[in-house]
Amino acid sequence: MSYKENIKKILHFFNLEAELEEQDAVYEEIKKGVVFKGTNLWILIFAIVIASVGLNMNSTAVIIGAMLISPLMGPINGMGYSIATYDFDLFKRALKNFLFAISASLIASTVYFSLSPVSSAYSELLARTSPTIYDVLIALFGGLAGIVAISSKQKGNVLPGVAIATALMPPLCTAGYGIATRQPNFFYGAFYLFTINTIFIAIASVLVAQLLKFPIRTVIDETKKKAINRAITAVIIIVLLPSVYFGYKLIQQEEFTQKANKYISSIASFEGRFLLKNEIDAKSNKIVLVYGGNTLTDKEKAQITKRASDFGLEKTSILIEQGLTFSQVEEKNLDMLKLKEQIASLNLLLEKKNAEIDSLSQKSKLGAQLLDEIKVIFPQVTGCLYTDAYMYKNTEKTPLNMPLMVLSTKTILNNGDKTKIHNWLKKRLNNDNVKVYYE
Repeated sequence: MSYKENIKKILHFFNLEAELEEQDAVYEEIKKGVVFKGTNLWILIFAIVIASVGLNMNSTAVIIGAMLISPLMGPINGMGYSIATYDFDLFKRALKNFLFAISASLIASTVYFSLSPVSSAYSELLARTSPTIYDVLIALFGGLAGIVAISSKQKGNVLPGVAIATALMPPLCTAGYGIATRQPNFFYGAFYLFTINTIFIAIASVLVAQLLKFPIRTVIDETKKKAINRAITAVIIIVLLPSVYFGYKLIQQEEFTQKANKYISSIASFEGRFLLKNEIDAKSNKIVLVYGGNTLTDKEKAQITKRASDFGLEKTSILIEQGLTFSQVEEKNLDMLKLKEQIASLNLLLEKKNAEIDSLSQKSKLGAQLLDEIKVIFPQVTGCLYTDAYMYKNTEKTPLNMPLMVLSTKTILNNGDKTKIHNWLKKRLNNDNVKVYYE
């Protein structure tokens, strides 16, 4: 079998012609889905209320149920189909009904959230306020699946899946929540997500309708065609650009959170103090650390802050707060103070004993931790052997503690990088006798 025949055989699996509905039947189905009155209107209002309840109660299952019964896809597909076939009468009807559906949805959701006693913004509401480029991809490919299913005789369960994936109802309800609670950021963020979904589902309908060569039902000159195509391109760019920016910010925040978590793990215990609580604010590049135990000095706080640079967090704002200390507790009698001091002494003694018992285990964990910290700065380091060694000399009565490390690298490090690693390890291990070898 020749190369061309193999290609043809593969392409045969992607051929839609045998499964396509009659073009007139597709046209009638799209026209029917455009109309919002009677049954469709009541279903829309019920779906909006269900979605609003789901968002209000933070119930994913209820929100999915509302998306399944929502009829909002109809006029969007109608707008896309009418643009592709230059059917301006159908476009006007689809747009008119779509704007009416948006108005009814916003009114219903705003009324619900105005009357609801629960006004907290849970995760399901917050998730609809920061759209990114990934939401564009979901809307585009969901729209492609939807219009292909409408055009096919074998619709199966595609349309319910598309309704869930493109998620038109929750953003509209979230916008209504923003109006009801007078929070513009919720309204603008959610309505922008709804706009993204609407535009790119319609664009998907345009692409498929043109690809399947649905008939143009009106007479139109080339100049007007070009003007329409330019307008479509302009709308895509205007809607797309902010989502690209938000997507970039999302990736940056995720990277910041990963670095912050590694940094926090490295300073969870510091000079007998313990990290009680931490907060990571990726949007403002801020980390809050709350320590318990004896009060931290300014020098110790500076050491904790300085260590953030080892994890690429030089520009991060690190706020160190003191949690519970004995000095904060008002001592009413001397016996109580002595008892607390004894408890503190016993706790410190217990910690030392536990540290001695677990020394071998801790050393192995320290090696893994050092490898994780070094990889952030030098990704070419792939392995680490760490042990505590002791140098015995005839002239010395006590052995010299000498941490020993062997680092495996996928590329040869230059002398400058080796010096940086050596200096960093001396500070990290608080030992100037560190020996480092490479393989």
